[in-house]
Amino acid sequence: MMKLDTTIIEALSLDPNTTTVKTHGSSGFNATAKISTTLNDGTQKHLFMKTAHGQKAEVMFRGELASLNAIHAIVPSLCPAALYTGVSKEDGTAFLVTDFLDLSSSSSSSSGSSGGSSEEQQQQQQQQQHSGMSLAAKLAKLHTTPAPTPQGYTHPVFGFPETTCCGDTPQPNGYETSWANFYARNRLQAILEKCERNNGKDAEVRAMVEKVVEKVVPRLIGDEHLNGGKGVMPVVVHGDLWSGNKGRGRIGGKGAAVEDVVFDPSAVYGHSEYELGIMNMFGGFDGKGFWEEYHRICPMAEPVAEYGDRVRLYELYHHLNHFTIFGSSYRSGAVAIMKDLVRKYGD
Repeated sequence: MMKLDTTIIEALSLDPNTTTVKTHGSSGFNATAKISTTLNDGTQKHLFMKTAHGQKAEVMFRGELASLNAIHAIVPSLCPAALYTGVSKEDGTAFLVTDFLDLSSSSSSSSGSSGGSSEEQQQQQQQQQHSGMSLAAKLAKLHTTPAPTPQGYTHPVFGFPETTCCGDTPQPNGYETSWANFYARNRLQAILEKCERNNGKDAEVRAMVEKVVEKVVPRLIGDEHLNGGKGVMPVVVHGDLWSGNKGRGRIGGKGAAVEDVVFDPSAVYGHSEYELGIMNMFGGFDGKGFWEEYHRICPMAEPVAEYGDRVRLYELYHHLNHFTIFGSSYRSGAVAIMKDLVRKYGD
């Protein structure tokens, strides 16, 4: 059994005599644990905790806390709420604590229990699993709700109040009134610079990214081009929604409904179609009727004929990010996308 840091006990007002913590699950960049505590009324409450060391972890956890809560504020059943992030006064460990997400319940909820007919058990299971909204509908609601207006602005803009991390890549999120400018500067140019720091100079990749920024970005996602010159509305997007960051489970644990859920976000106030880049890159969202249901609620931007190329432009960022983190095996995918987009829109 692990020892729970006193900083967390104090921050969350937990009773150390009725609180335990043990290793739970796994994460590519952090240690993870489950906190269990008994409340004054005798009920048990579970929380989820990530820990890591160093300033990068502090940045990552602040971004994830803000990301989870931005999503949760719009669609509470889509992800757990984040409760606290901070640094241990004992050893400097950074930590993030959220509501517990029981992903194992997606299978255990269908197991039989003693008592009751099979028909009653089936009805009970359906009631437990019925969320009222599919993953497609939840994402569409997220992507059609205007992002919050940041302090100092009179309307929603593109960016985010915290630096967020996609994988372990810190993403600059300074506010921009132009989506094209935000994507060019804070995603493509920023990841190119980090890629060169990690992997060394690459003249071909640099030249192509610069061409995409100069020609393709304004041509495909410029404010004067999208939606007949109306541009796009900033909405909260998850930011790292590949199939490994979604599932079915109970937020808060026992007694909650089994829901389609997402986790490990790196959110931004951006174009809804930006979300689709990494979803398209790795797949896993091709279930029966998923995209039909999603687009009934969240239509493609105009011009619809360029929708596929916009998604590929957004997918490009994730190829470059994977090239940055994991090395040259992802270089060819990035180059192929850039060559195709430059051929079509680079004149």
